[in-house]
Amino acid sequence: MKQSLQLRLGQHLTMTPQLQQAIRLLQLSSLELREEIQAAVESNPLLELAEEAEEEGVGTEGAGPAEDGGGGAALRAEAEMPGEAERDQTIPEELPVDTSWEELYDSPGVVAAGPAEAEERPDWQRAPAEGLREHLQWQAEMAPFTPVERAVAFALIDAIDESGYLSLPLEEVREAVARAGHEVSLEQVEAVLRRVQDFDPPGVGARDLRECLLLQLAQLPPDTPRLEEARRLVDRHLELLGGSDREALLRGSGLDWEAIREAVALIRSLHPRPGNAVAGGEPEYIVPDVVVRKEGGAWKVELNEQALPRVRINAHYAALVRRADSSREGQFLRSRMQEARWFLKSLRSRHETLLKVASCIVERQRGFLEHGEEAMRPMVLHDVAEALGLHESTVSRVTTRKYMLTPRGVYELKYFFSSHVGTVSGGTCSATAIRALIKKLVAAEDRSRPLSDSKIAEILCAQGIQVARRTVAKYREAMSIPPSNERRRLV
Repeated sequence: MKQSLQLRLGQHLTMTPQLQQAIRLLQLSSLELREEIQAAVESNPLLELAEEAEEEGVGTEGAGPAEDGGGGAALRAEAEMPGEAERDQTIPEELPVDTSWEELYDSPGVVAAGPAEAEERPDWQRAPAEGLREHLQWQAEMAPFTPVERAVAFALIDAIDESGYLSLPLEEVREAVARAGHEVSLEQVEAVLRRVQDFDPPGVGARDLRECLLLQLAQLPPDTPRLEEARRLVDRHLELLGGSDREALLRGSGLDWEAIREAVALIRSLHPRPGNAVAGGEPEYIVPDVVVRKEGGAWKVELNEQALPRVRINAHYAALVRRADSSREGQFLRSRMQEARWFLKSLRSRHETLLKVASCIVERQRGFLEHGEEAMRPMVLHDVAEALGLHESTVSRVTTRKYMLTPRGVYELKYFFSSHVGTVSGGTCSATAIRALIKKLVAAEDRSRPLSDSKIAEILCAQGIQVARRTVAKYREAMSIPPSNERRRLV
């Protein structure tokens, strides 16, 4: 086989470290980006948070995102420093760094850590999120139980699910207590259960819906109107209350229709899932990335200045870079300066792209901001990408886990994208608008004769929206709206 040399000319895209960093920052949420900025400041001495520098009285130059008219896009971290031109002449564009590319860009995401002062705080000063189990255990500790009864109570509490119902048979609870070294009878377990059922919230520890409602009715004042009728209906005719046979309910209960209506109103005031009344877990906060407000008849879009800290280059270290020689320390400062420039440029690119995409969304969805979901226009990623000259993947990254604060509430940017359905006039209607219309029709329907999916489709077709029955059923199920036979009520 003869060997030869060939010269070929071609083009290909190379994912440079700078491009990889910019893409990674683009898809981070505001909380993740805050952690990323903090990690960058801690690892690079040339970067600093503007707020910390101002508090310490350090004289630095540059501006962060909050100094750019709310847009936050400029991030002029190296701006207007003395001797900038001379420094650009001595520092090349590409400088070595003291970490590998894989360590910088292929490492797993930053893990959030609590503040150090929280770890040193005494237990009595902490405010942990209290769930249903902790709430019940606290009451069991305060109740006058014997040691054996308290062990049974804690076993029962462990068997109560998040909705407040006892999820295990009493025999299994007794066996669990026996394995813990306490021999108790089934009657003793049930006696402790009755005491646990007196805990807050009312109805907790019930074994089924009937018992849950009866426990709540037992804790109401004796002079509550229609209390006895409500107890009778729940105890003997709960299945009829969930059905649609009015005559059977009248015959079985022996009550007149007015008494049934008042008793049912009392039953509806109870909680079928009492455990949901006790919040559990840490609260999740949403920090909006973009703020939209109406000023002078026009909608103004700006980045949330308070979502991210202002970051810039430390002027003291920048001056050292200008005077650095070719020593090891000088090379270290120059490489860190280059890393800082890359990071700030990636931040600037992220903010500019986010602001452009948000502005385009607001421009196309003015109807939603003015009139609500029913005026939502159909829009897909390709529409925004084509209008801004971006790739669809870029629009997808910048709209994922990014939130917009509007006068109507906080929405994820993805919320404004939806498919479309044809109209009689030949136009299109957003799927979000159709869901809003279905929800409105169901909310206004007669509960004794709820609208079927076919009837809702007919009403929408009469309004000019061509939608099939199965499409209505799909949207209804997506909104967790039960079918018409489950929405029917006797009273």
